[in-house]
This record gives sequence, structure tokens and C-alpha cells, in this order.
Amino acid sequence: MDVPVWAWLVTIGVILAMLAVDYVGHVRTPHAPSLREASWWSAGYVAIAVAFGGIVWAVWGSTYGGEYFAGYITEKSLSVDNLFVFVLIMTSFRVPRLYQQKVLLIGITIALVLRTIFILLGAALIENFSWIFYVFGAFLLYTAWTQIKAGQNHDEEFHENGALRLTRRLFPTTETYVEDKMTTKIDGKRYITPMLIVMIAIGSADLLFAVDSIPAIFGLTQETYLVFAANAFSLLGLRQLYFLIDGLLDRLVYLAYGLAAILGFIGVKLLIHALHKNEVPFINGGEHITAIPEIPTALSLGFIVVVLTITTVASLAKDRADRRRSVESSEGSR
Repeated sequence: MDVPVWAWLVTIGVILAMLAVDYVGHVRTPHAPSLREASWWSAGYVAIAVAFGGIVWAVWGSTYGGEYFAGYITEKSLSVDNLFVFVLIMTSFRVPRLYQQKVLLIGITIALVLRTIFILLGAALIENFSWIFYVFGAFLLYTAWTQIKAGQNHDEEFHENGALRLTRRLFPTTETYVEDKMTTKIDGKRYITPMLIVMIAIGSADLLFAVDSIPAIFGLTQETYLVFAANAFSLLGLRQLYFLIDGLLDRLVYLAYGLAAILGFIGVKLLIHALHKNEVPFINGGEHITAIPEIPTALSLGFIVVVLTITTVASLAKDRADRRRSVESSEGSR
């Protein structure tokens, strides 16, 4: 895929413009967005991502277009899993709903910068070490297993990571929020507020998710441009998605299993690709292994869409059945 420099610059410019709209148009005046506002903005960000995919399809062909859409849908679905953690963080830090948009936006901006670094590192590894596909594939299979366990035993408590504990140890912190300020002066001494702490929590938590999602999308496309764009567009719409489906997250009871199936599928796809690219001396004498055909992008995209559809429908059906039984039980006890 030959991507000219100007295409990179235009894409980065669009992403920066979208961030500017968020910073200037949304968080400058703190408010809790309504369901209608969140719906319209979510639809707008999805439309931009789809339009970008259409351009990729038209300019570089259906193969790369399909790879982008498969990557974007995967990143978007994994982002929904991020939202569970974001809800736990917001609840743990008791962030006023009025300021949650700002927390999410700055946290997501931090995550976007860190993910870009991860993507560049991943691309460099793939370019120079073909055996990295074995590592990525095995790691995704392990991650799929942890997702299954997470579905069986969902942890509803947020645990601070090392970055947060270090921040609290190094800097004096106020006990309460000071409006939406990240730092404040008390008796001439500079303090950081819980607002900055929670932003670090959101950004660092997403970085942990990137450890899963970056190998996953490299399993769908090795084009750095598509990996970057899919990640950026899925992250930029995450703030609106948070407010849109905040009340629906607990109803997606089978999401972990759906994500496990997707990650496991991509893990197998990566291992097959690794066999085709094999140069490891102790595996088949360093010769390529092509007995198992590689999984085409169209099949990957179809599998991801079908799994997400089944997961969502089954989750909502179970939630509806549970609510019905709860109502019947309460009426029967009267």
C-alpha cells in the first residue's frame, strides 16, 4: 500500500481538527451531554470513520478497504470493553458528571499519543522480525482466555495501577475537586487535584488495553497507515459512546465472550500468517509452511460482524428475560 506523505498529513490534520472541535466545542463549557446530543455526535464520528474507509476502498482497492473496516470494527468493539473500566474509574473517583467529558477527552488524547508510539514500535518489529507474529498470535490466544475468565467473574472494583500510585507519592494532592482544574495553589503551594489523577487513570488504563488491541489489528492488516487511522477514529468517538451507552453496559453480559472469540480468531489468523512467513530455524528448518491457507480479509470481517451481532442480540435477550423473571418474582411474592 503506497501512501503518499500528503495523505498522512491530511489524515493527521483531520484527526487534530476533530480533537479541536471536542476541546473548543464541548469541554470548554462543562456540561453533561443529553442522550440526543451523544447520539448525534456518535453517529457523526462513525460517519467520518465510514467515509474514510470508503476513500481507502476507492483509492487503494477492496483489499485494503476491507482490512481497514475489519480493524476499525475490532477496535470499536474492544473500545466498548474499555468503557466498563472507564465507568469503574469514574465511580471510584466520584467524578461529577458535569466534568466527565473533560476527563474522558484528555484521557483519550493521552491514549492516542501512547497508542501511536505502540503502533510505530509494532510496525518496526513486524518489519524486522517475522517471528513476532508467533508472539502476537500466542498473546492474543492468551488474552482470549482471560476474556472468557473475565466474563465468568467480572471484577466490579477499580484497582489503581503503578502510574497512579507513583503520581500520588511524588505530588501533593487535594482531597476534593476544584471545579475542573487539574492543579491549584493552596497557601502558595501547588497541588494537583483528583481531576488530573483520574485523567491519568483513564489514559493509563487505555494503554493497558492497547497491549491487546494493537496486536489484534496487526493481525488484520500490517499497513501502519490503516492501523493508525482505525485506532484514531475508534478512540475519537469513545467519549460520545460513553455517554450514549453508559446505561446499557451492564446489559451486554456476553460481551467478554464475543471479544474472546474475536481475539482468538485473530490469534489463529496471526499464527497461520506466521507459518507462511516462517524463518525460525527450529520450525520446519526455517522454511515457510503453507499447508494451511491464510484467512482472507473478507472472512475476517464477516466473522467479526457476525460474532458482535450474536453477542449483542443474546445479551439483550438474556437481560430482557432476567427483567421479566424479576418482575414475575416480585409480583408473585405480593
